[in-house]
Amino acid sequence: MRPTRAILLAAPLCAAATLATPTLADAWRGTYEVAGVKGQDMLKLRAGPGTGYKVILGLPNGAIVHVRSCERSGNTRWCNVSLDVARNLRGYVSESYLREK
Repeated sequence: MRPTRAILLAAPLCAAATLATPTLADAWRGTYEVAGVKGQDMLKLRAGPGTGYKVILGLPNGAIVHVRSCERSGNTRWCNVSLDVARNLRGYVSESYLREK
């Protein structure tokens, strides 16, 4: 077999392996519980990935969210989430307060 044919035969296998490999964003997908919020405070669900974005609402410890993706902004990883009780309500929370369910 000539090298050209070997490369052509290997290309689809490499492409399939790349598609099957989960990305960092995929690794975070799933159901999580809000945890670690102090006292009567609440985890802020924000309109974007950072503290400069508008607060949509507060989530208490125990609230269930579905993580769609996560991204790093500065030193914080922000996750795009939807609420378990209101799937159309979406926003960003700090992953520091999420515990896998």
